[in-house]
Amino acid sequence: MNVNRGAMSVLAAIIGHPHHRNSQPGVTGFQRLRPAVDAHPQFLPMLVEKITSADHALCANSLQLINSLMRDVISSEEDTEWPKFIKQLQELGVIKSVYGLMQSSAVQDLAHPLLEFQSLTKVLLRKWREEKVDLEKPDHRRAIRGLHVASSPEKPGMGVDNAKGSNKHHPEKWRRLGFDTESPAWEFDATGFLGLMDFTDFVYKNEDGFQKLLLEQSAEPLEQRCPIARASLAVTSVLYEHFEVDKSDDRDSQRYVVLESRSNFDRAFRPLLLHWSRLHTSGLNAFIRLWKAAEAGVEDFEKIEELVRILIEQVVGQAPRVKEIKDVEEEIADFDCQRLRELQMELLELTYEDAWGHHLRYVHMSLICSARSKLTSSRQVRDELNHEALQFVKEQRIRCLLQGAWFPQAMNYAADAGPITNKSLNRNVPSSWRYVRLSHNRRYLHYADFDAKTDQEPRLDTLQEKSESIPPPCLALPLDLHRPSL
Repeated sequence: MNVNRGAMSVLAAIIGHPHHRNSQPGVTGFQRLRPAVDAHPQFLPMLVEKITSADHALCANSLQLINSLMRDVISSEEDTEWPKFIKQLQELGVIKSVYGLMQSSAVQDLAHPLLEFQSLTKVLLRKWREEKVDLEKPDHRRAIRGLHVASSPEKPGMGVDNAKGSNKHHPEKWRRLGFDTESPAWEFDATGFLGLMDFTDFVYKNEDGFQKLLLEQSAEPLEQRCPIARASLAVTSVLYEHFEVDKSDDRDSQRYVVLESRSNFDRAFRPLLLHWSRLHTSGLNAFIRLWKAAEAGVEDFEKIEELVRILIEQVVGQAPRVKEIKDVEEEIADFDCQRLRELQMELLELTYEDAWGHHLRYVHMSLICSARSKLTSSRQVRDELNHEALQFVKEQRIRCLLQGAWFPQAMNYAADAGPITNKSLNRNVPSSWRYVRLSHNRRYLHYADFDAKTDQEPRLDTLQEKSESIPPPCLALPLDLHRPSL
C-alpha cells in the first residue's frame, strides 16, 4: 500500500510536469508513460481499480494520476489520440467509480482530485461541442449513416420507396427523423459533435422504441409531428447551459469553496454531470411526452423547449449530491405536467417583476428625492409610487385592447369568473367567436360576433356593436394580451 501511494504520486508528477526532463524535449507526459502502458496492458485496469481503494490516500493519488493523463492527452495536438484514450477509460468503468466517490462519505478527503475530474469532464464536453460535424471524417460519416440505418428505412411507411427493384430513397430521408433539411450535417452547428453523439446514443440504445416513435409520428399531420432530431439538439443545448459547461472551473476558487465554505460544500460537486448521456435520454423522452400531452405543433417547439429547461432546472438542479441517477430519471419521467405549468407561470411572473423593476425603482428613487426636497411624508411617497405603477400597468392594458383579439363565445365567462385555470383553457371547439377592439379615441369597445375565426382581423369599421363598458369576454383576456410590450 505504501509503495503504491508513492508510485502513483511520482507518476502524476511526471505526467503533470513533463518539461522538467530536458533529455526528451517536445515529449508530453502521456507520451513518456505510453511505452510502459503498452508494455503492461493491465496497468490502466489496475489504475482504475485503485481509485475505489479503501485507503483514501491511494485512491486520491490514483485519481490524480488519471486526471494528469486525461489533461495531458486532451491538450495534445494529436486529434486521434485523445478520443481513443478517453473511450478506453470509460470502458474500464472510470465514470462509474468516480460517480460513486462523489456520492460517498469520502468526498471530503478526495475533494481536490474529484473536482479536477469534474472540471476535465466539462473540458471534454466543450471539446466535443467545438468539433464541427464533418462528413469527410470517417467517424462522423459513420455516425450519420448509422442514424439512417437504425431508423429501419426498409420497413413500410418508414420513408423509403419500396417498389421492387428500387433503391431510391424517399425525398424526406432526413426530415422524417426530425431534421429541418435534407443536409443534416450543418444542423449540428450549435451543438457540434456533442449533439451528434447524444442523438446517436439515444437511437442506438433504444432502436425499437425509436422506430416505433417514427412510425407513430408518421401517422400525425405534418405540422403536428415532433421533430425528434431537432428536439435532441435542443436537449443537448439545455443540459450544456444548465451545467455551465462553457464556464471554466478555476481550481483555486474550487479549493476555496471546498476548504472554506462548508455550507456550500455539496454544491461544488455535480455527480449527475458524469451521467450526461442518461440525462439527455431522459430529457428527450420528456420533450416527446410534453409534445404529445400538449398536442403541440411546429410553432410550439420553443414553448416545449422552455418547459424542458424548467424541468431540468427543477429536477437535476435541485437534486442533492447523494441522489441516484435512477431516481432522477424516474422523477423526470413522472413529473406532473400541471405542476410544470405552474412553475412556468411563477417564473414568468418573476421575469415580469425583473423587467418592470428597473422602471419602478427609477420612479421610486425619483419620488424619494422629490419627497426629501419637499419634506413630504412617507405616506405621500407611497401613494405617488402606487399611482405611477397603476398608470404604467393601465397603459399596457390599453395598448393590448387597441390591438384587438378574438374570444370564444362557447365559454361561460359570467359563471366562471375568477383566475384562469387549466379547466378554463380546454381545447373544446367554440360555437362562435367574438372580436373585440378598443376605438382609437379610447371611448368605446367595438365588437362583433362571427361564426368562425378568420385569419385576417376585422377592420374597426366592420364591428357594428359598441359599448362603453367591457363585454364579458374581455374579463378573461388571453395570455398574450396580459403581456406588456416593454
